[in-house]
Amino acid sequence: MCGRFSLLTYAEALAERFNVEEIIDRPEPTYNIAPMQMVNTVVQRETRQLVKMKWGLVPFWADDYKIGNRMINARAETVASKPAFRVAFKKRRCLIIADGFYEWRKVGKVKKPMHIRLKSREPFAFAGLYEYWDKTKSGKTLQSCTIITTPPNELMKPIHRRMPVILRPEFEERWLDPEYQVVSELMSMLEPYPSEEMEAFEVSKFVNSPKNQGFECISPVSSHIQTTLD
Repeated sequence: MCGRFSLLTYAEALAERFNVEEIIDRPEPTYNIAPMQMVNTVVQRETRQLVKMKWGLVPFWADDYKIGNRMINARAETVASKPAFRVAFKKRRCLIIADGFYEWRKVGKVKKPMHIRLKSREPFAFAGLYEYWDKTKSGKTLQSCTIITTPPNELMKPIHRRMPVILRPEFEERWLDPEYQVVSELMSMLEPYPSEEMEAFEVSKFVNSPKNQGFECISPVSSHIQTTLD
């Protein structure tokens, strides 16, 4: 799964990296992003936009927005067929922007928080889906999203049985295109990112609480940056 991530890159750099034409919501650097918070996404509408959405997808047909608590992730294996996600998979795909994510590696009876990122330290895009929900008490439309997960690559296998889909840059254009609906081609994009381009390291348990922010969340507990895990 993917239940926590970070984004420290400023809006202008994100706009350049992801070819954003319009910044609707300006992101602030955040060390510890948790489910049900607002996350930064790129969507293709009349223009390519950088916009915030609530993390935890609420299907358009849902009666209660709280269903989003159970929809922070969508499995790649079933995303094209599961009722909560299949319409969005065809028509409402997005990039959920991050520059690192967290997972907890179990060592004996202890869970150690790990921070995972690209070796380049550049921002990247999780494969995401989004939805509109019009049943809010305020009358405002809720925009919400989910991160697609896939089986782990070699780096992630000792850490967790799932990992978020990090889209290869060459897939991003087609992933965002709402007119492109070839399911087999879209499914082929949902593969584990190459482990040789990633690194992982243990961080402080300070990150365990989503209330905590700051450099301590991503600071290695040792000087050893791991590119393989035994």
